[in-house]
Amino acid sequence: MAAQPLKNRPCGGRYGDIVQSIGNTPLIELPRLSPKPGVRIWAKLESRNPTGSVKDRVARALIEDGEERGLLSPGQTILEPTSGNTGISLAMICKLKGYRLKVVMPENVTPERTQLLEMYGAEIVYSEGSLGSNGAVERALEMARADPSVYMPYQYGNEANPNAHYNGTALEILDELDEVSAFVAGLGTGGTLMGCGRRLKETFGDAVKIVAAEPMQGEPVQGLRSLDDGFIPPIIDISLLDRKIFVTNRDAILWTRKLLDEEGVFAGVSSGAIASIAVRIAGELEEGNVVFVVADDGWKYLSSGIYTLPVDEVENLDATVWW
Repeated sequence: MAAQPLKNRPCGGRYGDIVQSIGNTPLIELPRLSPKPGVRIWAKLESRNPTGSVKDRVARALIEDGEERGLLSPGQTILEPTSGNTGISLAMICKLKGYRLKVVMPENVTPERTQLLEMYGAEIVYSEGSLGSNGAVERALEMARADPSVYMPYQYGNEANPNAHYNGTALEILDELDEVSAFVAGLGTGGTLMGCGRRLKETFGDAVKIVAAEPMQGEPVQGLRSLDDGFIPPIIDISLLDRKIFVTNRDAILWTRKLLDEEGVFAGVSSGAIASIAVRIAGELEEGNVVFVVADDGWKYLSSGIYTLPVDEVENLDATVWW
């Protein structure tokens, strides 16, 4: 398919440093995944942020919010629970701004995330892997109560998280598309869904459906959470969601490979989960634009082997063995 003329300003630009360059990510059409001629599927490629994930937006917003409210002072330690991406983003920004960073992270994440955090100088405290990100949250809250000198932005309860998307991600989508029939993102902290969902609902009303891709209870899709596992992030307003659709580990892996093999998009596993739901929603429409978020790139998951395995082996892969 020939490249179509840009309707709005191109991505890129000139910035004073790498933090200022966060955002302005491309919106890529995925024609090979569209089930009908009248339905267009678009991927918001957040993997093009400096550390390779949507969490660069959130980390920047969390730190700038703390600075603006006078909660951060030079050299102070920031403490935050993470499944990886937010911690990596915070670590990059903290390194540039002169803050110390301590992250609490499940012990069973892929080694690439540990390496990236160490590369940026973060201190890592591991939580029990079987408890997932909920265990990291609980451990971090305990540590924050025990040491009042640290500042915990707490992405799960800080409105700076959804505001980063309300004032950034959503506006970029609206700059490129005159109509959005559905917006699909993963159910993690809830920031992307809440921020983009509010802005898109304000613009299109009930004509746009806000859809969450949610893992089935007990299924460890990295970066996503099941609300049935017992923790609902305070920033999540369930009433904003039109639908929550369950996705399995296996579907997440298979669709991560579909993104790579059919569209050339090298994405993390949560993006495969989100893509599977976006295509399902597209199949229910007769026309319109379906936008979904590619939350991160695949570099942090290379050790899983899913990108090079033959497809028949991917279909039989037990996802729980490599998280």
